[in-house]
Amino acid sequence: MNYHQLLATTLYEILGEHLTLEEITVLIEVPKFQHQGDLAFPCFQLAKKLRQSPAQIAKEFAPKISSDFIEKTEALGPYLNFFLNRALVSTTVLNKIITLQENYGNQDYGCGETAVIDFSSPNIAKPFSMGHLRSTVIGNSLRLILQKCGYQTIAINHVGDWGTQFGKLMVACTLWGTKANIEKNPIQELFKLYVKFHEEAKENPQLILEGRAWFKKLELGDAKATELWDWFRTESLTEFSRIYELLGIEFDSYHGEAFYNEKIPEIIEILKEKELLVESEGAQVVVLNDEEMPPCLIKKNDGATLYATRDLAAALYRQRTYKFKRALYVVGQEQSLHFKQLFSVLRKMDYTWVNGMDHIPFGLILKDGKKMSTRKGKVVLLNEVIQEAIALALAIIQSKNPNLINQQEVAKAVGVGAIIFHDLKNERLHSVEFSLEQMLKFEGETGPYIQYTHARACSLLRKANYSPNPINLTAITDLESWNVIKELEKFPQIISQAFSTYEPSHLAKYTIDLAQAFNKFYGKVHILEDDFQKQNRLSLTYSVTIVLKEGLRLLGIMSPEEM
Repeated sequence: MNYHQLLATTLYEILGEHLTLEEITVLIEVPKFQHQGDLAFPCFQLAKKLRQSPAQIAKEFAPKISSDFIEKTEALGPYLNFFLNRALVSTTVLNKIITLQENYGNQDYGCGETAVIDFSSPNIAKPFSMGHLRSTVIGNSLRLILQKCGYQTIAINHVGDWGTQFGKLMVACTLWGTKANIEKNPIQELFKLYVKFHEEAKENPQLILEGRAWFKKLELGDAKATELWDWFRTESLTEFSRIYELLGIEFDSYHGEAFYNEKIPEIIEILKEKELLVESEGAQVVVLNDEEMPPCLIKKNDGATLYATRDLAAALYRQRTYKFKRALYVVGQEQSLHFKQLFSVLRKMDYTWVNGMDHIPFGLILKDGKKMSTRKGKVVLLNEVIQEAIALALAIIQSKNPNLINQQEVAKAVGVGAIIFHDLKNERLHSVEFSLEQMLKFEGETGPYIQYTHARACSLLRKANYSPNPINLTAITDLESWNVIKELEKFPQIISQAFSTYEPSHLAKYTIDLAQAFNKFYGKVHILEDDFQKQNRLSLTYSVTIVLKEGLRLLGIMSPEEM
């Protein structure tokens, strides 16, 4: 039950001739202090229309507002303050959660339609660094949130497996690589060779030309170049799969850039038929002057195609294959112009389904305030961070709970959860400073704190041998319980907010608020005291475990029942 919206509807019945329902909904706020009630409505916008002071308006309308879910209404200066009916709200909210379980908060925005989500997409033959983390975990969380909101999802890993960088790597392999060294640790050795190539190319620019020549061989189907490329791709996907398994992320498609090469001629033909291709300095472009953007380069003067060409082919293939209603590209904000151009060209091609396509940009992961660079070798390897996080989590668990049976499993959930939560609690457009120390704190606004709160609540339920039964619920009205119930009631709205803004941080911040409210309740209330309210307090605790677990799941994080 959305009491914010219920209040808006109630106020609209009285104020409808002066304000729209949407205006009223936006104006409703939460008072700063608890003694001022649960919700409030400022009357400033009514002053000019009613030719009265906001305080006079509040005083006049307060007696006129009543509803089953409102205990009382007070005029406080220019505000109408509303106190919700704690008995009604508490039983309604807890009954709903206990009945719906993990389905609490489900929405039906998608109506079973398909959404494709393009995320993670690392380059092959390079290590999976912390720089790839943001696209990976933001994209995975959005996939889960869209599923929660009624969409069928297709997770696509559009791996970077084409381009001149592979020609450069082929040069490096032939000049400095040895089969024995590379086979011993393929990705790490290829990474070293890639960095060495760029260091050597500063002194010997001829290497750049040789790299282009090798890539041209690959484009023409040269056997040796193709063999090397196949090997790069196979080894890379094997390495990537280990990372994704640790993160608990699965993909429905690994079609990368190379997959779309054979589909490019059709795109070129369609652009010609629509008379969209224009020659510019020997290259083929689509002019976007009417959108106030530079032209979209489709084909270079040497005949080579580019990202835009392959992305056009990919979009058309995905629409034909999946019939998507939405298509999300979870790619860094530095690619914003590329996606604006891509969507504009698709509109010019008369594809109306482009209206369901969105670029979901995000900021960088920084190290010492600077962008990580693969070329310069300035990367932090994600696998190493994960393993270190798991090891630290295991050490803490062994010191605090040495008798825990499944220590390794819990340590993995906590270590990985710490890394994911550290990223997702930040608004996605903000850059995030890499800090292993901050990620792995087991107190404060961290993943382990939320997980520990969930485990603590589960422990209470085990001690009480609790069995959920919503029929036995009665009113809960004490302040500590009420603060938790108000947080629980917000969950469906938070899901809607995270969905509409493509912002998992709303969900992450919500789990912090809920965990903090529960821990205050836990610290002040004797939950297991054997009195008439014991079942209610346990039902409240049980509801917290359901919502925390589901909230963390939507972030891609596990919720151990013991820690």
